[in-house]
Amino acid sequence: MYGMSGPHLIRGSVSLPEAELMWRFSRSSGPGGQHVNTSDSQVELRFDLARTEALPEVWKRRALERLASRLADGVISVRASEHRSQWRNREAAAVRLAALLAEATAPPPRPRRPTRVPRGINERRLREKKQRSETKRGRSAKDWG
Repeated sequence: MYGMSGPHLIRGSVSLPEAELMWRFSRSSGPGGQHVNTSDSQVELRFDLARTEALPEVWKRRALERLASRLADGVISVRASEHRSQWRNREAAAVRLAALLAEATAPPPRPRRPTRVPRGINERRLREKKQRSETKRGRSAKDWG
């Protein structure tokens, strides 16, 4: 598949290895006129995540864990059929796979460190609450007689 718009980066300097991508083409549904009956414009791109050597081991473990529901025997599959041209669908599928792997291999977010509410804020809240209470108590029915 030479001539595509360069390697599709996952993150940093790691990109999708061209040799490990498996492409399948089929007829796409949808608009297209007479030409649609003869062209295989739908693209299915498969990538063997479990056996790849292109990803660092930590990333691979993380991706296998996060994408477990989408994997079939360790293989991730992405489909593209939104364009009428096979070329553009190939591009869309490769970009989609790279984005999926980038998200799946991202490091986990740093854990949130709980912080205490400052005393001044808490005191102000209680003071305003007391004022509101006094205002409402002043409206009681005892004065309406």
